[in-house]
Amino acid sequence: MRRRAFITLLGGAAAWPLAARAQQPMPVIGYFSARSPVTDGSMLSAFRQGLSDTGFVEGRNVAMEFRWAEGRDDRLLELAHDLVRRRVAVIITTGGESTARAVKAATSTIPIVFISGSDPVESGLVASLSRPGGNLTGVSSILSPLVPKQIGLLSELAPNAISMGVLVNPESLIRIAELEDAARAVGRRLIILKASTDADIDVAFEAFIQQRVQALLVTPGPLFVTRMDRLVAFAARHSLPAMYSRRELVDAGGLVSYASSTAEGYRQMGIYAGRILKGEKPSELPVVQPTRFELVINLKTARALGLDVPPNLLARADEVIE
Repeated sequence: MRRRAFITLLGGAAAWPLAARAQQPMPVIGYFSARSPVTDGSMLSAFRQGLSDTGFVEGRNVAMEFRWAEGRDDRLLELAHDLVRRRVAVIITTGGESTARAVKAATSTIPIVFISGSDPVESGLVASLSRPGGNLTGVSSILSPLVPKQIGLLSELAPNAISMGVLVNPESLIRIAELEDAARAVGRRLIILKASTDADIDVAFEAFIQQRVQALLVTPGPLFVTRMDRLVAFAARHSLPAMYSRRELVDAGGLVSYASSTAEGYRQMGIYAGRILKGEKPSELPVVQPTRFELVINLKTARALGLDVPPNLLARADEVIE
């Protein structure tokens, strides 16, 4: 064999594995939300930042496939199976434990990274926070203990509001007895109503009006986030000081929110997704719990409601929207 032909043959053999690797498809992350593209926009930015922190950039070395339930729990299982059939490398679930449970029911092999406002051990998502086991891990905000704190803050903002309406997602693990205990401690009376559909929200609104509630507490739930404009408009129309469990509703004109940092939770999900793509197992990644909580007050809305925000409350706020 001639020397030039032999060198050419060797060069082609060496280059072939590189070409084959270059032609391999990018891994795909399935992003499955109980909410909508509109409500998840800012959270997606934080998620992508977490991915970038681990070396993955959408469109460069990883792709994303999206499924949106638009606040409809009846679509969760169908969409979960659809995403599993897509054979994605890892699934991100947002919008509460119902979304994570739907994906868990659809696959026991694809890694799942969730963000949940309830205790994932109590809801059956993982075996323990430190050693999740199975194919799930993620971020747990555990919002239920925050609700009594929210009642206290709302009573500071609206000291004359003795009767409070509370809107609850039936799927949440919020303990009603704890709410009532917290309300009694600050001399408040609660009217607690559950809503899982648009029709339920309408019924609750009518009941709150009839029972003359003087303030409103909206607990966590994907339906409530996707209907944020309706909730904020209802509170404004009836001059109700309202506390929310997501700051997005305060950005939309709501009065106040107290919750863990949403952006930090989604950034952590991005980090976990990247680590799993690099080969780590979800069963060995501990569930992350928040260490930062945010009090956000919309001062413009407070003025419109005729409320004088106590100076000590303004001083404690992480952000004041003018």
